[in-house]
Amino acid sequence: MNKAKLLWIDLEMTGLDPIKDRICEVAAIATDMELNRIATYEAVVKVNKSLMDKRMVGEFWDKNSKSRDALKLQNQTGKPVKQVEKELLGFIDRHFGKEIYLAGNSIHQDRKFIEREMPELNKRLHYRMLDVSAWKVYFENALDKKFVKSENHRALDDINGSIEELKWYLTFLK
Repeated sequence: MNKAKLLWIDLEMTGLDPIKDRICEVAAIATDMELNRIATYEAVVKVNKSLMDKRMVGEFWDKNSKSRDALKLQNQTGKPVKQVEKELLGFIDRHFGKEIYLAGNSIHQDRKFIEREMPELNKRLHYRMLDVSAWKVYFENALDKKFVKSENHRALDDINGSIEELKWYLTFLK
């Protein structure tokens, strides 16, 4: 079996503050360095309803009310974050070798939540990360080239968009 090298993760959270907010949806895609998909994982993390009601407000959530409402609705079927972390560790054990590079868009923000809520997973991840948003900054500002992707704010859709975005940037290197 071809071992994965990139662990594409996207988290949907109640907000962007890793102290006050919580992870409510997780998706992961394992790929090799050629961005070939090896496996996929998805989970809903159970979050206290009152925390969701309190934190999922404001301009961002008003603009993305469809995503907010879907995240709140699926919360009823969520699992404890420690169970999701254990499942992610099993996913890594099945599909990765020793080095596990975290990949995604603005992945440093997701990493803050992983550090706080999934410390065992965090320990397994390499300190180097592949952040597609760094490519975005360069291409938009230095080359005046912009990749347009949908902003569904759902974990699996966002990862698929990030992989397609990186593939698009890589076409300029060939």
